[in-house]
Amino acid sequence: MSRNQEAVEEHRDTQALLAVLDAADRMPDATRLRARSYELLSPVPNSTVVDVGCGAGRAVAELAERGVHAVGVDPDPRMLTAARERWLAAEFREAGAEDLPFADGSVRGYRADKVFHVLREPGRAVAEARRVLAPGGRIVLVGQDWDAIMIDSDDAALTRTIVQARADLLGTPRAGRQYRDLLLDGGFADVTVEAHTSVFTDPAMLSLLTRLVEPACTSGAVGRDQADEWLAEQRQRAQADRLLIAIPFFVAAASAWMC
Repeated sequence: MSRNQEAVEEHRDTQALLAVLDAADRMPDATRLRARSYELLSPVPNSTVVDVGCGAGRAVAELAERGVHAVGVDPDPRMLTAARERWLAAEFREAGAEDLPFADGSVRGYRADKVFHVLREPGRAVAEARRVLAPGGRIVLVGQDWDAIMIDSDDAALTRTIVQARADLLGTPRAGRQYRDLLLDGGFADVTVEAHTSVFTDPAMLSLLTRLVEPACTSGAVGRDQADEWLAEQRQRAQADRLLIAIPFFVAAASAWMC
């Protein structure tokens, strides 16, 4: 494959991912979950708040509307390009969760949404959050439990295999249920944890199911015929308005210790 062809494929992959993210972000449950994360963040006007793993930047723009200096951080330059195109007035920087471009104690708020499950060592990210947060600063972590995704299907056993196989390919698929321990071990105080379940029935979420089953198929956990039959059933469900995906999200919040 030529470099031009690779670039075209990367662009297509990015656009497909953005379409999935946009469809999910527009869901009422997702809107409410973001609003809850902002509430727990308790943003102080004119203070700096970082959204780690900001993706296409929606949360950065929404936080800025609440009167803070919001900065989006993401390690993927393609996502940052999309974010800068969408939110011209917002600030974005390229960096990973383990190495943030901020001085010690310079940030008042830290938010990471659907990030920690891709990290091999989420404890390092928590330590980095503690470093950049000012005393009394707030941290909010939001994320799904990949091992507990529920999808209605005629073949429950195959569905469980697909969900678990996809989860096992991630760095820390059960990070959400570990948020409390991570924050306590990282030296944070006043740790709280909430569980919210988002239910999706829109046919637009079929692309999410494709992104779920294809890696499980590639890894050999399920066969190609099984994957195709499972997706065909889900498409039929979508056409008949019988699609149902339920995803449990954990929302953890805490404060940096006051000196």
